[in-house]
Amino acid sequence: MSDNAMGVGEFTTDEAERGSQYLTFICAGEEYGIDILRVQEIKGWEGATHVPHTPAYVLGVMNLRGLIVPVIDLRTRFNFEQRAFNASTVVIVVRVQCAMAEKTVGVVVDAVSEVYTFPGEAILPPPEMGERMDGSCISGLASVGDKMVMLLDIDPLIASSIENI
Repeated sequence: MSDNAMGVGEFTTDEAERGSQYLTFICAGEEYGIDILRVQEIKGWEGATHVPHTPAYVLGVMNLRGLIVPVIDLRTRFNFEQRAFNASTVVIVVRVQCAMAEKTVGVVVDAVSEVYTFPGEAILPPPEMGERMDGSCISGLASVGDKMVMLLDIDPLIASSIENI
Protein backbone atom coordinates (compact mmCIF):
# COMPACT_ATOMS: atom_id res chain seq x y z
CA MET A 1 0.00 0.00 0.00
CA SER A 2 1.43 3.41 -0.92
CA ASP A 3 1.80 6.25 1.59
CA ASN A 4 -1.38 7.86 0.23
CA ALA A 5 -3.43 4.66 0.01
CA MET A 6 -5.92 3.78 2.74
CA GLY A 7 -7.03 0.31 3.71
CA VAL A 8 -10.59 -0.71 4.45
CA GLY A 9 -11.71 0.78 7.76
CA GLU A 10 -9.21 3.64 7.76
CA PHE A 11 -10.73 7.10 8.02
CA THR A 12 -9.18 10.58 7.94
CA THR A 13 -10.30 13.47 10.14
CA ASP A 14 -11.55 15.45 7.13
CA GLU A 15 -13.69 12.51 6.00
CA ALA A 16 -15.10 12.07 9.50
CA GLU A 17 -16.23 15.69 9.45
CA ARG A 18 -17.92 15.24 6.07
CA GLY A 19 -19.91 12.17 7.08
CA SER A 20 -19.76 8.47 7.66
CA GLN A 21 -18.28 6.06 5.17
CA TYR A 22 -20.12 2.92 4.15
CA LEU A 23 -18.91 -0.08 2.22
CA THR A 24 -21.73 -1.06 -0.08
CA PHE A 25 -22.44 -4.46 -1.52
CA ILE A 26 -25.02 -6.16 -3.67
CA CYS A 27 -27.36 -8.85 -2.35
CA ALA A 28 -30.26 -10.10 -4.49
CA GLY A 29 -30.04 -7.07 -6.77
CA GLU A 30 -30.26 -4.48 -3.99
CA GLU A 31 -27.43 -2.33 -2.66
CA TYR A 32 -26.73 -2.35 1.09
CA GLY A 33 -24.19 -0.46 3.12
CA ILE A 34 -22.36 -1.17 6.35
CA ASP A 35 -20.23 1.20 8.38
CA ILE A 36 -16.75 0.84 6.95
CA LEU A 37 -15.25 1.00 10.42
CA ARG A 38 -16.78 -2.44 11.06
CA VAL A 39 -15.13 -4.00 8.01
CA GLN A 40 -11.96 -5.90 8.73
CA GLU A 41 -11.32 -7.24 5.24
CA ILE A 42 -12.91 -8.55 2.08
CA LYS A 43 -12.11 -12.03 0.77
CA GLY A 44 -13.12 -13.95 -2.30
CA TRP A 45 -15.42 -16.89 -1.59
CA GLU A 46 -13.32 -19.99 -0.93
CA GLY A 47 -15.87 -22.11 0.92
CA ALA A 48 -16.51 -22.85 4.57
CA THR A 49 -16.36 -25.90 6.76
CA HIS A 50 -19.93 -26.97 7.52
CA VAL A 51 -20.90 -27.19 11.18
CA PRO A 52 -23.75 -29.64 11.99
CA HIS A 53 -26.99 -28.43 13.58
CA THR A 54 -26.63 -24.79 12.56
CA PRO A 55 -29.32 -22.68 10.86
CA ALA A 56 -29.37 -22.75 7.04
CA TYR A 57 -27.93 -19.21 6.85
CA VAL A 58 -24.77 -20.32 8.67
CA LEU A 59 -22.57 -21.72 5.92
CA GLY A 60 -19.99 -22.92 8.42
CA VAL A 61 -16.70 -21.58 9.65
CA MET A 62 -13.45 -20.43 8.07
CA ASN A 63 -9.94 -20.17 9.42
CA LEU A 64 -8.86 -16.56 9.24
CA ARG A 65 -5.16 -16.69 10.09
CA GLY A 66 -5.77 -18.87 13.13
CA LEU A 67 -9.11 -17.34 14.16
CA ILE A 68 -12.15 -19.56 13.53
CA VAL A 69 -14.87 -17.29 12.14
CA PRO A 70 -18.55 -18.14 11.53
CA VAL A 71 -19.71 -17.44 7.98
CA ILE A 72 -23.27 -16.25 7.29
CA ASP A 73 -25.03 -16.22 3.91
CA LEU A 74 -26.90 -12.91 3.81
CA ARG A 75 -29.24 -14.11 1.02
CA THR A 76 -30.46 -16.96 3.19
CA ARG A 77 -30.56 -14.78 6.32
CA PHE A 78 -32.84 -12.32 4.49
CA ASN A 79 -34.98 -15.12 2.98
CA PHE A 80 -34.03 -14.14 -0.57
CA GLU A 81 -34.01 -16.56 -3.49
CA GLN A 82 -30.83 -18.60 -3.60
CA ARG A 83 -28.33 -18.48 -6.45
CA ALA A 84 -25.05 -20.21 -7.09
CA PHE A 85 -21.94 -18.46 -5.85
CA ASN A 86 -19.68 -17.16 -8.61
CA ALA A 87 -16.47 -15.18 -9.13
CA SER A 88 -18.05 -11.98 -7.74
CA THR A 89 -19.22 -13.64 -4.50
CA VAL A 90 -17.24 -12.29 -1.55
CA VAL A 91 -16.99 -12.65 2.19
CA ILE A 92 -17.00 -9.34 4.05
CA VAL A 93 -15.30 -9.94 7.37
CA VAL A 94 -16.86 -7.65 9.97
CA ARG A 95 -16.41 -6.96 13.65
CA VAL A 96 -19.71 -6.94 15.54
CA GLN A 97 -20.71 -6.36 19.13
CA CYS A 98 -22.56 -9.43 20.46
CA ALA A 99 -23.79 -9.45 24.06
CA MET A 100 -20.66 -8.52 26.02
CA ALA A 101 -17.97 -9.30 23.45
CA GLU A 102 -16.80 -8.23 20.03
CA LYS A 103 -16.85 -11.04 17.47
CA THR A 104 -15.49 -11.45 13.99
CA VAL A 105 -17.94 -12.83 11.43
CA GLY A 106 -17.83 -13.43 7.68
CA VAL A 107 -20.86 -12.30 5.68
CA VAL A 108 -21.27 -13.73 2.18
CA VAL A 109 -22.75 -11.30 -0.36
CA ASP A 110 -23.17 -11.32 -4.14
CA ALA A 111 -20.55 -8.62 -4.81
CA VAL A 112 -18.85 -5.59 -3.31
CA SER A 113 -20.00 -2.32 -4.85
CA GLU A 114 -18.58 1.03 -3.66
CA VAL A 115 -17.46 3.07 -0.68
CA TYR A 116 -19.69 6.10 -0.15
CA THR A 117 -19.49 8.95 2.32
CA PHE A 118 -22.93 10.04 3.51
CA PRO A 119 -23.33 13.20 5.57
CA GLY A 120 -25.70 12.70 8.48
CA GLU A 121 -28.46 14.74 6.85
CA ALA A 122 -28.36 12.47 3.76
CA ILE A 123 -29.37 9.43 5.79
CA LEU A 124 -33.14 9.07 6.17
CA PRO A 125 -34.78 6.92 8.83
CA PRO A 126 -36.26 3.62 7.70
CA PRO A 127 -40.01 3.72 7.10
CA GLU A 128 -42.47 2.20 9.52
CA MET A 129 -43.34 -1.17 8.04
CA GLY A 130 -45.67 -2.56 10.67
CA GLU A 131 -45.24 -5.25 13.24
CA ARG A 132 -44.64 -8.12 10.79
CA MET A 133 -41.32 -6.73 9.56
CA ASP A 134 -38.33 -6.47 11.86
CA GLY A 135 -36.56 -3.30 10.83
CA SER A 136 -34.10 -3.34 13.73
CA CYS A 137 -31.19 -4.15 11.44
CA ILE A 138 -31.83 -1.14 9.16
CA SER A 139 -30.22 2.06 10.40
CA GLY A 140 -31.27 4.26 7.50
CA LEU A 141 -31.61 4.85 3.79
CA ALA A 142 -29.47 7.02 1.56
CA SER A 143 -29.85 7.98 -2.09
CA VAL A 144 -27.04 7.78 -4.62
CA GLY A 145 -28.24 9.21 -7.91
CA ASP A 146 -31.47 7.38 -8.71
CA LYS A 147 -30.78 4.38 -6.49
CA MET A 148 -31.40 3.77 -2.81
CA VAL A 149 -28.82 2.25 -0.47
CA MET A 150 -30.14 0.46 2.60
CA LEU A 151 -27.77 1.01 5.51
CA LEU A 152 -27.54 -1.96 7.86
CA ASP A 153 -26.99 -1.90 11.60
CA ILE A 154 -24.71 -4.90 11.58
CA ASP A 155 -24.76 -5.51 15.36
CA PRO A 156 -28.39 -6.64 15.80
CA LEU A 157 -28.38 -8.38 12.42
CA ILE A 158 -25.35 -10.53 13.12
CA ALA A 159 -25.87 -10.89 16.88
CA SER A 160 -29.34 -12.35 16.35
CA SER A 161 -27.86 -14.67 13.71
CA ILE A 162 -25.05 -16.18 15.78
CA GLU A 163 -25.91 -15.83 19.46
CA ASN A 164 -27.75 -19.13 19.69
CA ILE A 165 -25.47 -21.31 17.60
